[in-house]
Amino acid sequence: MTAAPPPPPRRTIPAATLVIFRHAPDGGAPQVLMVQRAREMRFAGGMAVFPGGRIDEADRVLAAAVAPHLASDDDPDQGAARIAAVRETLEETGLLLGLTRPVTAAEARAARTLLEAEGALAPVLDRFGWTLALDRLAPFARWCPDWDGAFDTRFFLADLGTGDVELTVDATENTRLFWTSAAGALAMADNGEIGVIFPTRRNLDRLAQFASFAEAAKHAAAHPVRTIAPFQEERDGELHLCIPEGLGYPVTAQPLATVRRG
Repeated sequence: MTAAPPPPPRRTIPAATLVIFRHAPDGGAPQVLMVQRAREMRFAGGMAVFPGGRIDEADRVLAAAVAPHLASDDDPDQGAARIAAVRETLEETGLLLGLTRPVTAAEARAARTLLEAEGALAPVLDRFGWTLALDRLAPFARWCPDWDGAFDTRFFLADLGTGDVELTVDATENTRLFWTSAAGALAMADNGEIGVIFPTRRNLDRLAQFASFAEAAKHAAAHPVRTIAPFQEERDGELHLCIPEGLGYPVTAQPLATVRRG
């Protein structure tokens, strides 16, 4: 009997997102920037997430030109993912990170307008004479559900510190921007003030462990990124959505009935 051919490889959508830290105005736990997506969006509509989006071909072209050392045969999108995270964050929030020098709010406004017109980051860098410093984006996690058409999303950490901040919602994909501690975001989700999907909640659990960006970056460096594909498992007679142990996450399972889906 002839063996059945192997199933075709899953089609996934490469994406990237940026977890931006800043010092809390009251001196408390560091805050992270979150965006609330428009309810009309196909993925995570109405949910609170970190800034980010798909990796475009223009991101890959720019990465090949400025950061070929970040790519490898087994991970060709590493540099492009960082560039996509920078581009999407500027587009969605008006913040520009990952450069060799700080950017003023006025410069970021002009850059965002040019990005909207050009649709790519390379012309923005050329116009302002900016140079990328992609090593300032620390790899944190990678999530990709095990289904066809899933988003294969890489998470990076970046530190705003007390830099020049001027945020404006893009009014298309997102409806709200806000700073909060990771613990604060979890409390907002528990109180029904915001909705968060399973990957966002697990990453907030993990981020809530840290008292500073430096602490988060050190923790991330100690836990090499492995692709996380959530799986279902029955525990104590109840179906849970789970992730593997040992990846730096303090909570690795949640009752499936309570999971918010994108």
